[in-house]
Amino acid sequence: MSNLDPNLRRETFGWYSHRLGMDMPIVRYGHWGPALLLFPTAGGDFLEAERMGLIQSVAHHLFAGRVQIFSINSINPWAWMNEGLPLHQKAHNQARFSEYVEEEVVPHIRRCLGNDHARLGVAGASFGAFHAANAFFRRPDQFELLLGLGGFYDLQGEFLHGYWSDDVYFNNPVSYVPNLPEGQRMDLLRHHSRIHLVTSRGAWENPGYSEHLSQLLHQRGIPHNLDIWGHDMPHDWPTWYRQLDHYMAERLGY
Repeated sequence: MSNLDPNLRRETFGWYSHRLGMDMPIVRYGHWGPALLLFPTAGGDFLEAERMGLIQSVAHHLFAGRVQIFSINSINPWAWMNEGLPLHQKAHNQARFSEYVEEEVVPHIRRCLGNDHARLGVAGASFGAFHAANAFFRRPDQFELLLGLGGFYDLQGEFLHGYWSDDVYFNNPVSYVPNLPEGQRMDLLRHHSRIHLVTSRGAWENPGYSEHLSQLLHQRGIPHNLDIWGHDMPHDWPTWYRQLDHYMAERLGY
């Protein structure tokens, strides 16, 4: 049961995505400010952040008009978390999900902002950080800020079981980031973007995932912030409350 402040602007919307073959809802929190696209965790949906208290933890920033949050469904129940699907179908669905974000979600948020060229922020915790990073590195022309909380950024360790394809490569950040060609995308990443990889040394967390991506970014000369919190910060919602609140207040420039 959500205990969201009834005075906080909250709007739900959605449409049928022909790319995905299903209805895809989206919820908007707040009334003003730059947009932050939020991805749910492994099996979560577009309302997970509200149910779990994450939206409430940053409601004061939303009321202040510092930022507005848009939250969408994950593809995971129809891809990586679905044991009944063959790997090629999981990878295909992931690739179509990326197209849905780029060709449907981003234009919708830009319409809400009244700016057809706005570069958005993108964030997520745990598996949500993977999707956030994938969206960000695929399309820095659409996204100017990445905030990954307790994330991992490589499907190979747990989900692929040796399978490989273009659908995997172009949706697995640690695979394609080292090989990004020089040009406009690299210029945006190096000079016109903000990247925050936030993790901890607490229970159930693996900071090595963020450290590995950080190493790859260093090798490509892409500036970023690797922030490892302490042993008292487990891989769990209360940690993400504190991290998201801190970054909205102090580090995101909103």
